[in-house]
Amino acid sequence: MAEKRKTKKKREELDAPSKIDKPSKTCYTVAKWLRKNVPSKKTKFLSHNVEYFTGSKAIDALMESHFAAEKDGKEPLFATRSDAVQFLNEMLVLKFFHRARKVPVSEQELKAKLKKKEPAKKKEDDESSHTECERKDETTATLEGKDKEKDKKKRKIRLEMHMEQVFADCLDAYVWIYDPIPVYYWFFGSLLVVGAIAICLFPLWPPVVRKGVYYLSVAAAGFLIFIIALAILRVLVFCLLWALTLGKHHLWLLPNLTEDVGFLPSFWPLYQYEYKGKKSGDKSKKKKKAKDSDAEEEEETTKLVEEENTGANEGEIDNSASESESSQKSQTGKDFEMVEHEEVTS
Repeated sequence: MAEKRKTKKKREELDAPSKIDKPSKTCYTVAKWLRKNVPSKKTKFLSHNVEYFTGSKAIDALMESHFAAEKDGKEPLFATRSDAVQFLNEMLVLKFFHRARKVPVSEQELKAKLKKKEPAKKKEDDESSHTECERKDETTATLEGKDKEKDKKKRKIRLEMHMEQVFADCLDAYVWIYDPIPVYYWFFGSLLVVGAIAICLFPLWPPVVRKGVYYLSVAAAGFLIFIIALAILRVLVFCLLWALTLGKHHLWLLPNLTEDVGFLPSFWPLYQYEYKGKKSGDKSKKKKKAKDSDAEEEEETTKLVEEENTGANEGEIDNSASESESSQKSQTGKDFEMVEHEEVTS
């Protein structure tokens, strides 16, 4: 019984702030200030993008703000951190934000999501792609390793609804529900309403204004027809030139006319010309290369012939030298014989 009473008291304490039906002006001012000054992050919560902040950072910002300072002898709104926690708890009950639980996403879940999102790619049988993949530089490998380390450090987180919807001075995530409408939304919305009413009251306009609107509408229609005619003309010119030159010459008038650019850039440059045939420079280069190769071949042949001729001449010189030496030896031998013969006879 005692435990049941304790649980009832806790529920009553949690449900006590829910008696407040409407938020006060201070709640709105504090919420606007928090949206501007407290850093928030974006993530997915139940398949839609949301913004969230951490509780401790919000309280730190409030304690350093003008809400925690005295003004004209008045007590500050937040004298201690517990006061700020109580006030933000009331804001949570009034559905300015709700408490969420941070859940780190595992690598398996990320891979499964990527497989679902990415379409099935066909396997390429080209050997060139395999060789390019195998021949990666060491620098690219090191860069990839660094990127992987960074990805590991930056872990992705998803948010889930927390079972205890109470504000606490901790690092839990609090998802913003309060999204104030900017002032310019109201301004442009009011202009649209006034414009619709003015168009409905067109028969009550003065005749001068009606004539002016009529001429403006005719000018706008003429401008649209002119743009369509330009688009058709540029396609016709391109097709005629492409057909007459057998796809060698490509000429586009106003190439940025149908591109996703501004008004003035869509009319500049006036034309774009490309030549897709074989260029004369390429032919001249090929001829020069052929001539250079022929000249190199001729030089090589002349060198070979000269080497052969020099080898033959050296052989002839060697033969003549050997013959002269043999003749000289024979002559000296005869001289010695003659001298010996004379000595014998004497």
